[in-house]
Formats: sequence, structure tokens, C-alpha cells
Amino acid sequence: MKSLASCPWAATVAIAEKNPQRQRQAAERFSVGRSYTDYHELLDQPDIDAVTIALPNCLHAPVAVEALQARKHVLLEKPFALNAKEAAKVAAVAQKVRRTVMVGQSLRFDPQTHTARACLQRGELGEVYHARAWWRRRAGIPRIGSWFTQKAQSGGGCMIDLGVQVLDACLHLLGEFEAVSVSAQTYAKFGPRGTGEMDWGKSEVNPAKPFDVEDYGVALIKLKSGRTVLLETSWAAFHPNDERERGLDLLGTNAGLSLYPARLHRNGPLGQETIQLAPSNGALPQDRVHHFVDCVLHGAKPLVPLSESLAVQKILDGIQASARIGKEVRLR
Repeated sequence: MKSLASCPWAATVAIAEKNPQRQRQAAERFSVGRSYTDYHELLDQPDIDAVTIALPNCLHAPVAVEALQARKHVLLEKPFALNAKEAAKVAAVAQKVRRTVMVGQSLRFDPQTHTARACLQRGELGEVYHARAWWRRRAGIPRIGSWFTQKAQSGGGCMIDLGVQVLDACLHLLGEFEAVSVSAQTYAKFGPRGTGEMDWGKSEVNPAKPFDVEDYGVALIKLKSGRTVLLETSWAAFHPNDERERGLDLLGTNAGLSLYPARLHRNGPLGQETIQLAPSNGALPQDRVHHFVDCVLHGAKPLVPLSESLAVQKILDGIQASARIGKEVRLR
């Protein structure tokens, strides 16, 4: 809503929120004239062209399908859905009704990501053969007892919440989304004990609900090309750094590249050197909401194609399956 307030081509005209306090706060803060407690009423409004869906993960796919059937374009928060089957249904309906759906993967719009992409396209790394992607928190479980920590509503824990973002950015930079296998392990060492929580979010909390998702996970993903990605995420763990940290490392035959921030590692005339790369200020979009509006109104190609979001969802499914059975899972 903050991004829409600064968008020259679109405006927020209505919100749907069943919690009266949240509904009132949002409407007042952004001067929205219409509010609904039932999202079906919002979808029935003929003057609404597009919707953004920021709901618990279990509602992403069903609400997106209903919005598409109401002829609305959809900007969907990550993850795409609870699983790839749900995600594929959304994609099929979007194609049928000829409406735009984009998963709002925020890291794709980060200027540092644009800088890294340009560096890779110039071939400065040589052959990139392995990547590491991580998002780690030392104590960052999003409110124990909220929908985030209930698998039926979230689909998973830190891998679904944080891993999806750095994994998407990593595969975007590699330019490859087809994985052949996943080997993963997940743990729940803090949440079930009621520790490692952070004060975040406004969703309801039910202390009686079990913590049945992971608060730490690691996965080795093998891509079709033979390249590999090591993914690590945590909501809570005794990492050396107190701060929440995220990053990517791409290893090439001529140089390495790290994010965030963007740094190039290579051999220089005086030995090994690390170069800080300036964030890109080019023509690539840096606001996902503005970009989505541009796609809807002006036919711009989404920076986050639905096919790539579906591929990421399949990998997430593979991570959950591998961790559950304790074996490598083939995805092809």
C-alpha cells in the first residue's frame, strides 16, 4: 500500500481485512475509502482491476484463483502456494483468463541483485559451478502460535518463509531453475520449547497450537546443468553473529561474487582482491508493486515469470519431502 501511494499509474481503492482493528488502521493510514470484511465483496467490485494478496500461505492459491476468475490481475506474496500442485492450478487459471499473476519476490528488485546480474552477464566470473544462499536469524521466529508456525497454514517454517527468497534470487542470477534432485535436513530445536521468538507481525496467536514446522534447514540442490546450490536458513540458532543476515555466494572459474552487499572476489595484479560493487541505478525496476502495475497496464514482461515461481515451488516441495523421508528426492 505504501508503494501504491507513490505509484503514478494506480491507487488503492479498497481493502479486505476481517480483523476490525487492522482494517481501520490500514484504511486510516492510507486514506482508503472502502473496506470489506469479506474479500468476496472486494472481488465483486467492477472498478477494481487488480489485487494484492498478503494472506497466510494456505490462502494464497485459493484466493488467487477466485481473484482471477473475477477477472482481476494478481500480485501474490511469497511463497507461491502451499505446494506445486496448488501453484500449477493458479498458473493454469491465469493463462485461461489472460490475466497477469506475479509472485512479489523482493530480492529480484534489489539494486544489488541487478548489479550482480549485470556482472554475470558480462562473463566476469567465468564458469559458475556452485552457489551458496542463506538467510539466518539467531532469534527470529515470527510469533510462536501464529499461522507462521503451524504447518497446515504455512506449509513449512524458515525454508518457506526465508529460504524461498534467497533461493529465488540465486536461481535468477544463475539463470537456471530446473533442479534434478534435492537432499535436505530440517530441525525444530527452539520453537517447540517456546524460545527464539521475535516481536513481529500482527497475526493472531493461539498458544495452544503446536509448533510443527522447522526453525533451521539446510539443502543441497542439484541443477540440470550439473551446478549445485547449498541453501541454509534459520529462524533460530546460535550463529556467531547476533544480527539477522542474508547473502549469496557464487563461485566461478575466474572470480567469485557475493551479495548482500555486492562484492567481486578475484586475483588482481597484487594478489587476491575484493571489490565493492556500486548498486545499479539503471533502467531495471526497483519497486515490485510499480513493476506489477507496469506489467498490467503497459504490457511489461514480469521480472518474476510465473514459470520460474512454479519451479521454485517444486524445489521447496522437494526440500520438505527429502527432510521428511531422510533421503535424496529426485525432481525429474
